[in-house]
Amino acid sequence: MKRLAGLLPIPLFLLFMWLVLNMTLSAGNIVFGLLLAAALAAAASTLRPLRACVRHPAAIVKLVVHVVADILRSNAAVARLIWLGKRSGATPGFLEIPLDIRDPHGLAALACIVTYTPGTVWASFSDETRTLTLHVLDLKDEAQWTHTIKHRYERPLMEIFE
Repeated sequence: MKRLAGLLPIPLFLLFMWLVLNMTLSAGNIVFGLLLAAALAAAASTLRPLRACVRHPAAIVKLVVHVVADILRSNAAVARLIWLGKRSGATPGFLEIPLDIRDPHGLAALACIVTYTPGTVWASFSDETRTLTLHVLDLKDEAQWTHTIKHRYERPLMEIFE
């Protein structure tokens, strides 16, 4: 039953989108939408052999709160840097951060978080050394950036996925 519940969201979303795009709730459209949604969901499942397993869903809320707060704070900081220009004294640079996270879904989520945050870019990741290379628009305190990535993002992602 739990497996069936995990399979339902995608076909239901596809059916909903089909009905919204067609702007009708006719029986024929619902039946065709169900068939189409089931076929597309089945075809898409073969493209994703490794499934994510969320261990602690409550940690997601804490992580989202941190990410939203950091994105808002970073937007203000980047706006200030742009407004002040050269007078801001920005010191862009690259930073290497050793990562402990192993789950590919957690790594993908970390890459998204870093990329969504203005002023930071995921530059590279070495699978052999497990090192993230991060470009920061204003790299004044490397220890603070390392602490932020390791404790505010990586630790909750490990709690969620590992």
